[in-house]
Amino acid sequence: MGLLNAELRKLLSLRASLVAAALCLVAAPAVAAVNGNALRSRVAEGGTGPEGGLSAAERGLEGVMFAVVAGIVLGVVVMSSEYTANDGDVGGGRQIVATLTGVPRRGALLLAKATVLTLVTAVLSSAAIATGIVAGQAVLGPFGLAPWQAAGELGWRLPGAVFYCVCTALIALGVTTVTRNGLIPLVVLIVNSSAISVSLLLSKVTSWAKYLPDAAGIPLFAGETAYTEQLPPLAGATVLTAWTALGLAVGAVAFIRRDA
Repeated sequence: MGLLNAELRKLLSLRASLVAAALCLVAAPAVAAVNGNALRSRVAEGGTGPEGGLSAAERGLEGVMFAVVAGIVLGVVVMSSEYTANDGDVGGGRQIVATLTGVPRRGALLLAKATVLTLVTAVLSSAAIATGIVAGQAVLGPFGLAPWQAAGELGWRLPGAVFYCVCTALIALGVTTVTRNGLIPLVVLIVNSSAISVSLLLSKVTSWAKYLPDAAGIPLFAGETAYTEQLPPLAGATVLTAWTALGLAVGAVAFIRRDA
């Protein structure tokens, strides 16, 4: 428990944790409210059908993408911060040297980081989804649902979204453990998740793209997607779990075998 507490305090002390919290607790509900207001105006003017392919109950799930980015940020910095040089007035060395001096068992250290990352990402992603649903339904007014009704209609997609965020964060941890540098995995993973999805582009030319981690995980919470083919939710969860385990395994091997 001492190691877990230490890693939790270390993660929460990073400025990136504030960024992740802001994405989940501010940006996610704000976007849900804006989109909910757009849908309300459209329906009030006589429009029919869901806007943007989302039903009223799904207003708030837009927050999942902010939670995904938050998880990536946390997954990257929980490891990259160990390899960032300290200020010159404290020696200019890297935190990883002190960390491994106190905790020489590298496997236990990586497990503690993964556990803390899982807990924090699960809490923040749950908060992003919950506040997004509340904000989105509140703005919809008479055209919306009570938050618990929306949650009931979404059902298994809510824990599916949290699971997707957690797995994405753990994959980010695995990649960063290999690279030892946060910039490349941070940029690549965020761009792939929020702007240009490689798996989506590949899905236009090959059906094998549905087995890539983000493509496999999206059916866990999304209704309609832009993918040509996608796996059933249970199969997608299995594939995403396998990718997560692979990423952590490769990261663990690199972390244990290489010098600090």
